[in-house]
Amino acid sequence: MNNQLPAKISVIVTTYNWPQALRAVLKALIEQKTTLSYEILVADDGSGEETAKLIRDMKQGVNVPILHIWQPDEGFRAAAIRNKAVLAAEGNYLVFLDGDCIPRDDFVENHFKLAEPRTFVVGNRVLLSKNFTLTALSHTLPLHRWSFWRWCVARLAGHCNRVLPFLSLSRKWLQVKTSFRWKGAKGCNLAIWKSDLANVNGWEEKFVGWGYEDSDLIIRLLRSGVQRKSGRFHVPVIHLWHPENDRTKERDNWARLKTRQTGIQLCAEVGLNQYGL
Repeated sequence: MNNQLPAKISVIVTTYNWPQALRAVLKALIEQKTTLSYEILVADDGSGEETAKLIRDMKQGVNVPILHIWQPDEGFRAAAIRNKAVLAAEGNYLVFLDGDCIPRDDFVENHFKLAEPRTFVVGNRVLLSKNFTLTALSHTLPLHRWSFWRWCVARLAGHCNRVLPFLSLSRKWLQVKTSFRWKGAKGCNLAIWKSDLANVNGWEEKFVGWGYEDSDLIIRLLRSGVQRKSGRFHVPVIHLWHPENDRTKERDNWARLKTRQTGIQLCAEVGLNQYGL
């Protein structure tokens, strides 16, 4: 741990019309084993009333602040709703999580331990099968509290694709830092200092539809001098199965990303500054 510490962590959870999955994610975040100060912001990309009611219900009687940040449903606009959540966040350290990715009960604590100045942290995922996802949600299984050995049994049964990310290893050599590698980073498990994010003007809202807004952000962060740090074996998330997203905009977004790679631009063209941050 370096000399700069998060005063407060803001966990930003992106969601769209899957309240059953969001319930599991919020329950896991509410039940974190930590004494740290943190808040939860649900970055809602246009969900209906069922999601709003779920959030209102889950806010009752819990000690962790839960904020609902909503925008109208105008297609996949993850970058825009994340920027709006950043604007509302009180924390100086931001952890981005998708609403279909369940964190373990040490997730917030371990992200805190990995935080370093001018560094962002990329975590990884364990993928669940379709049938096990349906079972876990219908029976409200507390997957965030499952032990490594219970996950080993689940792997043998074909319920998940791997178990090694659930090993809790603390060796420093595993926390590789680089200043060039952008591939493989996902916005579903990503921690960034708010000041570093603001320095590159946040997420690029020109990315509309599925694809590559997270890669664009990583490229700009690295270009600005922020290093990438591996969170492997420290902050895995449990990724619920779901049908593939609509990818009709993938080609356009890929072309935009390729342009970004060959340029020198640091800041998003349409980002946080439009909201006054």
